[in-house]
Amino acid sequence: MSAADTPKRSMRTPLGRVRNLGAAHSGTSDFWRQRLTGVAMTLLMLPAIVVVMMTLGSNQAGAKVILGSLPIAVIMLLFIIASAWHMKIGMQVVIEDYVHNEKLKLISIMLNNFFSIAVALASTYAIIKLSSGV
Repeated sequence: MSAADTPKRSMRTPLGRVRNLGAAHSGTSDFWRQRLTGVAMTLLMLPAIVVVMMTLGSNQAGAKVILGSLPIAVIMLLFIIASAWHMKIGMQVVIEDYVHNEKLKLISIMLNNFFSIAVALASTYAIIKLSSGV
């Protein structure tokens, strides 16, 4: 048998080869999600900064009028969702890489998820309340 006839040896399990997953069992999905949210935030950052600058110097009623506009509300909601998702993924990667105690890692990831969801929900609620005029 020549070297060309020998099958290639792989460190992956047969199930891992079928699913095309590496040792982390998640492939590169978190990597691409973080890049996607980063691009979304980059595109939405300029409009979000413009909105914040428009509210500078305004009283509460003026800020409510600006933030109550539907296009501005949509821009701010998209920015909030992308930011919260990006924050969640980034912190999760840090926790997975640097927290070695499995119980502490699990608790930290759960707290990270709850915090990210709470920030997104509170911010979304505020924008919806402002834009609906209630």
